[in-house]
Amino acid sequence: MQRIAVIGGGITGITSAYALAKRGYDVTVFEKHRYAAMETSFANGGQLSASNAEVWNHWPTVIKGLRWMLKNDAPLLVNPRPSWHKLSWFGEFMAAIPKYADNTIETTRLAIAAREHLFQWAKDEQIDFDLKQKGILHIYRDKAGYEHAAKVSKLLSKGGLERQPVTPEEMRAIEPTLAGSYYGGFFTESDATGDIHKFTHGLAKAAERHGVTLKYGHSVQDIGADQKHAWITANDSTDLGGEPVRETFDSVVVCAGVGSRALAAKLGDRVNIYPVKGYSITVQLDDAASQQAAPTVSLLDDETKLVTSRLGDERFRIAGTAEFNGYNRDIRDNRIRPLIRWVEECFPGVSTRRVVPWAGLRPMLPNMLPKVGPGKLPTVFYNTGHGHLGWTLSAITADMLADAVEDKNASTLQTNQPLT
Repeated sequence: MQRIAVIGGGITGITSAYALAKRGYDVTVFEKHRYAAMETSFANGGQLSASNAEVWNHWPTVIKGLRWMLKNDAPLLVNPRPSWHKLSWFGEFMAAIPKYADNTIETTRLAIAAREHLFQWAKDEQIDFDLKQKGILHIYRDKAGYEHAAKVSKLLSKGGLERQPVTPEEMRAIEPTLAGSYYGGFFTESDATGDIHKFTHGLAKAAERHGVTLKYGHSVQDIGADQKHAWITANDSTDLGGEPVRETFDSVVVCAGVGSRALAAKLGDRVNIYPVKGYSITVQLDDAASQQAAPTVSLLDDETKLVTSRLGDERFRIAGTAEFNGYNRDIRDNRIRPLIRWVEECFPGVSTRRVVPWAGLRPMLPNMLPKVGPGKLPTVFYNTGHGHLGWTLSAITADMLADAVEDKNASTLQTNQPLT
């Protein structure tokens, strides 16, 4: 049986391990934290959103980013301090602008396929993750934003997604608690929401039942590979004073989020992931009035770049913004305050007395598409760089990764067949 190491215990690592185990591989996951989904997969916006498949490689986004550069509470914030990594990333980002339409359509197709896999896995493994299949409502305050969304809807339609235009009156029928004045919206009935942390934890338990070895508290110190094997040297945080241990595998899969770039360099590959920080708040709905005043339908506010999800009866998640500021994980008050203000303006009946802030680093590639498949060496694979759609795309990219491993093994077997 082929032994495969997966580096990373977030949503892409755990889905990859699960998909590989279902194909009969002997899988070991290396995760530096004591539990699965403790970084970017901990408290994201909660949306499973094919309707948010539009890539960012678009001139209007670039112009907005330049305009917002010196505004601390802007939805998109770029630290102007240069670095070669940042400059190279933005250079490739700009080069991908001509592929804006094609990449948006492809992302839509992936997202639609992904949710079928994810829902089936959750059903098969009986995972409770506060799933709500009540659709996602995109809201627009002005004509310009609405008209751009209408153009995006045509691209989403080419990818197979149905998204309906709705009037302000129809918006209020869909989500009666929403306050404010709006020009119009778009509603995607097939989209859903849930708790990514609960889902990843549940799938990790399921993967373990399927034979996956979960090495939590194992920080990878070194990695290497050749034509036949891959090896990992890792520290076990539970073994105080213990020496790092090196293990050899038939293949390795890198699912290490923003750490994937450094690991890929050690393996001879260039994976130009940049960490794009996103923030979230979880509003604790402690009283009946707040529970009544909070929305049950998921929202996406295109002007502020914020998304919401209702997680059970007692939690309301708001997330968004994009901050290009290196590997900094600080939770900044001037980035959290706009999220709280948004809740108070759009849902004035919700108490914001108890709010839990969070920040995570999205692993983003310049063309906004994940890297899935083999590296230069036949023993190295990747499933990383999903950006703001990590959970939305995770199930299908895990399945694609498993296909790539099987294809590589099949071609290796053919190559090694004796001549007759």
